[in-house]
Amino acid sequence: MTPPTPSAAAPLEVTDESVEKSTTSSTPKGNESRSPGRLAWNRFKRDRTGVISAYVVIFFFVVAIGAPLIAKLYGKNPYEQYGQETPGLLNDFSYPVKPNGGISADFWFGIEPQLGRDVFTFLIYGIRTSLLIATAATLLTTLLGVVIGTTAGYLGGKTDYFIGRVIDILLSFPSTLFFIAFMPVVYGMFVPFDEDVPAWLRATCLILVLSAFGWASIARLLRGQVLGLREREFVEAAKVTGASPRRIIFKELLPNLWTPILIQSTLLLPAYVTAEAGLAFLGVGMIDPTPDWGVMIGRGAQFYSDDITFMIFPGVSMILFVLAFNLLGDSVRDALDPKSKR
Repeated sequence: MTPPTPSAAAPLEVTDESVEKSTTSSTPKGNESRSPGRLAWNRFKRDRTGVISAYVVIFFFVVAIGAPLIAKLYGKNPYEQYGQETPGLLNDFSYPVKPNGGISADFWFGIEPQLGRDVFTFLIYGIRTSLLIATAATLLTTLLGVVIGTTAGYLGGKTDYFIGRVIDILLSFPSTLFFIAFMPVVYGMFVPFDEDVPAWLRATCLILVLSAFGWASIARLLRGQVLGLREREFVEAAKVTGASPRRIIFKELLPNLWTPILIQSTLLLPAYVTAEAGLAFLGVGMIDPTPDWGVMIGRGAQFYSDDITFMIFPGVSMILFVLAFNLLGDSVRDALDPKSKR
């Protein structure tokens, strides 16, 4: 007796187990471990403008960090007045004898009119000074904005009202005019008016004053974000379990705020670079002989009609850095929040 053969038209039996296996086997393994950070990184890598801008920004920071080593290998420093010490570099009117600002194999970017300092080393040390001040001010501003904004948004009530009024006052201040009028007073709090203010004290005061007037915008943004998040289910669940306000802020709220914090930080730094250079140009920030972007532009403005070369290098380098950082900030924003991309 032969066993019966299955009919070709008989339906196949499909079980839940087989469906689960087929679904699991068809899922790409690469997608299983894709976190939001990984997805944002992949989106950023596909943005050619953002990648190029990142390389430009990294280049400037490498130059700033390695300025002493570069100057040592180059064989010059930003303070020595080579034009005054070496005959034949400056003419009778204290301008470089050679064309294009005295550019040569010995002085790659030429020499400064009148004093005869090396432009290349003065520039790389100026980049170092400006980026140091701007980066420190950005970090301090971000820290203040995060702490004050999250505190106001989470506590609410009278605390939120008071902090909100302080933010409104700070945002209504004409900060540039205030810096011009107030910076000499700040210096006078530490050094008598008849004495020179040390460069480190000027840099410290600039960082503190820029941060004191810069935290309001990021605090207002984060306050609004926290006001929306504190009513969400996961925050309410943390409160029910007896979590402390500190734990709720650090474990529940801040992880959801990294995107606006990072975006605002990328916008703050180039703004502080231009603000610091503007204050130096106006004479209330870093001053000569301290190398600084603003100091170089201020000095170059005195000679641009006769020797524009000295002003070109700091001006072009600052434009490149600020443009690259702004483009980088836009790319970071688009990578973290694709909905914001136009």
